Amino acid sequence: MQIGQKVRVRRLRDRAGQAVIQRLGKVGEIQDFKMTDGSGVGVIVQFEDKFSTWFFEDELEAVS
Repeated sequence: MQIGQKVRVRRLRDRAGQAVIQRLGKVGEIQDFKMTDGSGVGVIVQFEDKFSTWFFEDELEAVS
């Protein structure tokens, strides 16, 4: 995964707020990466409506 790449949210690992749940199946663009709790790297995704949040890599799939 690379900054600027388009990705689709395919699942959520944990419980999430309604704003994040509404993004299931939606496409966004990778903006940056962040360290999580020491068990991996998170991906910050921004959507068309300018909402952004982070996901684990296995929650996303690349869109061509």
